[in-house]
Amino acid sequence: MKKIGIVGGLGPEATVEYYKEITGYFNKAANGEDIHYPDIVIYSLDMWGFLKLFDNKKFDEAVELIVKCLDKLKMAGADFAVISANTPHLLFNQIQAISKIPLISIVDCVREKAVNLGVKRCGLFGTRFTMKADFYKNNFHKNGIEVFSPGEDEIEFINHKLFSEIELGIFREETKNELLDIVKKMIHRNKIDSLILGCTEFPLIFRNEKYFDIPFLNTVRIHVDKIISECLA
Repeated sequence: MKKIGIVGGLGPEATVEYYKEITGYFNKAANGEDIHYPDIVIYSLDMWGFLKLFDNKKFDEAVELIVKCLDKLKMAGADFAVISANTPHLLFNQIQAISKIPLISIVDCVREKAVNLGVKRCGLFGTRFTMKADFYKNNFHKNGIEVFSPGEDEIEFINHKLFSEIELGIFREETKNELLDIVKKMIHRNKIDSLILGCTEFPLIFRNEKYFDIPFLNTVRIHVDKIISECLA
């Protein structure tokens, strides 16, 4: 098996979920027989320091920071790497261009899943950076899929709840219902037929595959599926 490298910490809860999803696959695949786990190297960054670079639009420094982490993963023997967060993928092309280790893009993986599902109008939840950026929209446009972000006030509400609760491991039913109300509005307003959970913490609060009879694209699980395929290749 190939050794997996993960840039984690962005945020910590999602990094734990990646590890659990990967090891859980091998637990299930063993079916009670001898379990063999892949080697996994995780380099955990300071999320708040990284986001401060984004706040101050110091994108070159953010790229440099991620690339340094990837270099350390390569030195630790990782054969390929992933970034366990959606927001840094705003800079994925720049990072990939200078990385010394192969990378798997979460956005590419989610687009492939959307194509397989046959959806055409995806809503997008994420950090403020992700919801306001075009990297999901431009990537999905390659396959004729439209991506819709929430309204301005909704973006601010989602971002606030994300960083004041969900990123800290606080999962309130009230917050979940408030977020689902926004989804319901987007179904009527934008005619969305699916929702991208474009922050890797959102699958921790939205555990079902569907709500309101539309698929919620779990970016962690979709990314992990590709990680496992590459690990076993």
